[in-house]
Amino acid sequence: MDKKEIIAKSDFVITLGSMLADNKEPVRNSIIESIAKTNAKFVYMHPIDNIDLKLYYTQFIKYEVGSEEGVCALFLDAFVKESDENTQKYINDLDLGYISAESSAGEEEFEEAYEASSNCTFKTLVIGDDLIEHDRVENIIRFISLIKKYTDFNVIVLNDEFEAKINACENIDLEEVEDLKSYNGTVLYRLVDEESSEDLLCSQTFANIAKVKNNDEIFINYKNEKIKRTLKVDEKLNGTVSIAKIAASNEDIFNDYRYKQVKIEKVDA
Repeated sequence: MDKKEIIAKSDFVITLGSMLADNKEPVRNSIIESIAKTNAKFVYMHPIDNIDLKLYYTQFIKYEVGSEEGVCALFLDAFVKESDENTQKYINDLDLGYISAESSAGEEEFEEAYEASSNCTFKTLVIGDDLIEHDRVENIIRFISLIKKYTDFNVIVLNDEFEAKINACENIDLEEVEDLKSYNGTVLYRLVDEESSEDLLCSQTFANIAKVKNNDEIFINYKNEKIKRTLKVDEKLNGTVSIAKIAASNEDIFNDYRYKQVKIEKVDA
């Protein structure tokens, strides 16, 4: 079976690190197919709520931008029940209260997800592209390798190169979860699409903090990059994370980790 067929056959699907928007539509459609065919339970984990998924997910676990390493640790704790001695010691020594507080993803949320999966027979964890350029990607790879080894999940990695790195992982000596980097103020999420958009989508909260208004021409400033866009307030968005659609052929714009702490400047202000 290919990846889409595995997802469509699943009766429990949990996703990490993908909004399942735009060029991930085939994956989203496979999840919807699993719900229709097997009455699958769907847990969506991401810093941004995707309102188009609200009809389908049974649980939304919202985590802080940058906290994917901690989320992987919480997942490992919740779903790995038998493992080797070193892995079990690592799990036992995790400061779950601290990791949960830092990531804003509660231990009880993962317990709820585990309970929801307990009577399911074909479970799938979908790993999105957000994790690929994370500063702590090497430890994240180790986490995913152990999840693949010690749980009954089909682990579907959407990026083939990232999947190859996970499959080739031999060093499973996990490091401590690093303190979370702060993403205060206005944050941009680089959403890879078929083509770039000239708009920056954001919530009214984001616009208020940036001191700009709907339809304003703006500059997005990040380090030495300065990109012109039109600000569009989207009523479906909440919080301080905006969305910039960047074409796959032009991923050198705001490259590396998909979230950036940016400054917004009104054109001709």
